[in-house]
Amino acid sequence: MFNFILNGQGVTAGQDSNLLHYLREEARLTSVKEGCSEGACGSCMVLVDGKAIRACLLSTAKVAGKSVLTVEGLSKQEQTIYAEAFAKAGAVQCGFCIPGMVMSAKALLDVHSKPTEEEIKKAIRGNICRCTGYVKIVAAIQLAAAALRGEMNVAEQASQGRVGDRFNRVDAQEKVLGTGQYVDDLKVDGMLYGAVLRSPAPRVKIINIDITKAKIQPEVQAVLTAADIPGERFVGFLAQDWPALVAEGEETHYVGDALVLIAATTRAAAKAALQHVVLEYEELPPVITPAAALSPDAPKLHPKGNILSTTKLQRGNTSEAIASAAFCVTKRYATPPTEHAFMEPESALAVPEQNGRLTVFVGSQSVYEDQHGIAGVLGLPHHHVRVISKLVGGGFGGKEDLSVQHHAALLAWHTKRPVKVTLSRKDSLLVHPKRHAMEIEVTTACDQTGKILAIKADIVADTGAYASLGGPVLQRACTHLAGPYRVPNVEIHGLAVYTNNPPGGAFRGFGVPQSVFASETNLDLLAEQVGISPWEIRYRNALEPGMAMASGQIADAGTAIKETLLAVKPVYEQHPYTGIACAMKNTGIGVGVPDVGRAKIRISQGKALVLTSAACIGQGLATVMTQIVCETIGLEPEIVRVHAPDTDVTPDAGTTTASRQTLFTGEAIRQAALALCEALNGKCLADLEGQEFYGEYSGITDALNSPKEQPVNHVAFGYATQVVILNDQGKVTRVVAAHDVGKALNPTAIEGQIEGAVAMGLGYALTEDFPLRAGVPTAKFGTLGLFRSIDMPAIEVMIIEKNPSELAYGAKGVGEIATIPTAPAVVSAYYRLDGQLRQQLPMQNTFYRKAAKRLI
Repeated sequence: MFNFILNGQGVTAGQDSNLLHYLREEARLTSVKEGCSEGACGSCMVLVDGKAIRACLLSTAKVAGKSVLTVEGLSKQEQTIYAEAFAKAGAVQCGFCIPGMVMSAKALLDVHSKPTEEEIKKAIRGNICRCTGYVKIVAAIQLAAAALRGEMNVAEQASQGRVGDRFNRVDAQEKVLGTGQYVDDLKVDGMLYGAVLRSPAPRVKIINIDITKAKIQPEVQAVLTAADIPGERFVGFLAQDWPALVAEGEETHYVGDALVLIAATTRAAAKAALQHVVLEYEELPPVITPAAALSPDAPKLHPKGNILSTTKLQRGNTSEAIASAAFCVTKRYATPPTEHAFMEPESALAVPEQNGRLTVFVGSQSVYEDQHGIAGVLGLPHHHVRVISKLVGGGFGGKEDLSVQHHAALLAWHTKRPVKVTLSRKDSLLVHPKRHAMEIEVTTACDQTGKILAIKADIVADTGAYASLGGPVLQRACTHLAGPYRVPNVEIHGLAVYTNNPPGGAFRGFGVPQSVFASETNLDLLAEQVGISPWEIRYRNALEPGMAMASGQIADAGTAIKETLLAVKPVYEQHPYTGIACAMKNTGIGVGVPDVGRAKIRISQGKALVLTSAACIGQGLATVMTQIVCETIGLEPEIVRVHAPDTDVTPDAGTTTASRQTLFTGEAIRQAALALCEALNGKCLADLEGQEFYGEYSGITDALNSPKEQPVNHVAFGYATQVVILNDQGKVTRVVAAHDVGKALNPTAIEGQIEGAVAMGLGYALTEDFPLRAGVPTAKFGTLGLFRSIDMPAIEVMIIEKNPSELAYGAKGVGEIATIPTAPAVVSAYYRLDGQLRQQLPMQNTFYRKAAKRLI
């Protein structure tokens, strides 16, 4: 028996247990999040006798006789101030880390009412945020401090929720206070817990799976193998090559492969029962590099061989152009696999219904893709599976593939009871796809004035165990390598190769951070040969409206790469150790693939209810949708609501990927709002009660290498230039990010997206890695090299608005592009600092990372 004070009330824990688990499972306090259980992320931060401590590192015995405080225990005044301050500052994106941030902030403000920016950064250094780049969190804590001192009222919001306003996020309060529900916060009567047995090594042949002992363990309700799958056993976003469960007689392809599913009445019992599964297997040598996979004697990892896909982009005559060039640079580059590190580990809850249907609660990037995959595995018609999204604690592309959704569904289908499967952080690191490791050789040639004549490149991508989205990722790496420049002669070849490493899949930037790191670094070297500055060579070659891109598409009137270059020119020229890089990134899937945004507006109880399946994974989609409705119809934001994605209720708006939702679903919302406007002529909302108004936008594009002379491969592109400034020790002190966003529907949200993406780009350049030992990941969450608050430099965001398109009021996607130019800009700055050319990431021999053996 352990007695302590919890949020002002005396409580008794019957046994010694982990404090985080007690707070979540026994006390049912959902503000305390389980992000890593390693003491690294800070999502479970609480106050113990006034000191900020991670609950996952404590036990109920260790807090006996002490006072424990969570967000739920804050005074009403404090809750109001923190919620309003974080909303006003734009400090909330996915929201998963925010209650922990609040508790660290309180620990500081209780003893220091007027802290400096550096003191705030130090106070939250134990809390990781993957979304915001910490800039707006620091600002929020400053606002809260001022409000707590009685110097200001942060509740005031002048915005009317129109397009272009700095309008507070509609979901900020529930995320700050921990009342909003992520999947692992759910608990229903009779719920079982699922656990998954995974492959003991990257490549083994499964000879026999004996589940006899596991089935008789206490509290175990079901033990499933591949033989228990009633429908299609193989899943996959594009290619169905990924087994939901590996069967006897088959080979595993990576350490994340699932072999056995167990459901039990407690999480501990399910996990313990895994130890009683007896595997008989033969361990085989893993294929861990693309070169090994391509060798003539390599084992065939998939029925069609070890090549997933190829991409070729060719225009003009590169050989002739290179031969006639005044200057030419050829270099090889290498990038590593990297981990998304979204704050919320994967979780799904499947609930059987009395009518024979199954409802699955998820936190993913598309409820309809989940429905498709789950229904296929269960062998059911789609309408027998309902998928509902709860809050999503970050994604960045890492929550597109099935991970836990189908496993929870299988266990629920067999047991006829609700089953929740939540990955530990350790398993999350093993299971979901990573950013592709790539090897890239680039040749860039120009004339005597620095005008680019040709680019030639070869890219080899390690797509890992399964296809995931490896084909399209490779394609974007190829199509964007030439950058936002006029390049008349292009020859780019790409190859995506299967290995026994974790799968490579979608990750913010979708292949482009890798290829642009290479091509932009080459451009600096070319400028050096010409005798002009890196800024100048970019400006001389930058696309203007009417010019042809590398793919042949004509740059439209909204093209503003030159405007971003001009915006950063003064700061680039003011400092000695500055680096610069540019990028462009498509909005929408494009390349001839059907791409449709869909939405409805239903008049319900006198309010406009927005219905769309578009997933918010932190970018603030519901807020932007609200603003579009308010702008189009003239409604006040208080009477606009946005429904959670639900396959029974919301129309299919496609996956949250490819920076597409603001434009595609935003335009669908605008069309629906225009229809509602017409119906409102002389009427009020109450007169239209129960009516629905539908909107749709379809992006019509041409396939890559279309025979058209001027193809349209994507409906829109965003453009960016970033400048990185170092001090003389090589520390990044400032990043200036100028971004062509088309139209800034919500400047605060856009700034937050860019700041967070810059933080991710800095990590990619300097510290982040996902090391593998013979195909086995060796990193923990705390060793991934993620930037923390104390690591962050100042970030200045310059928003460039230039887009005459009426689609979604001119908005372009910004979620991906903002992370692309950061790494090459850091490389550029370091080259000016010490003259060393760094051709692999993360960079070696820097302020952040000591020298190591070079790989190339």
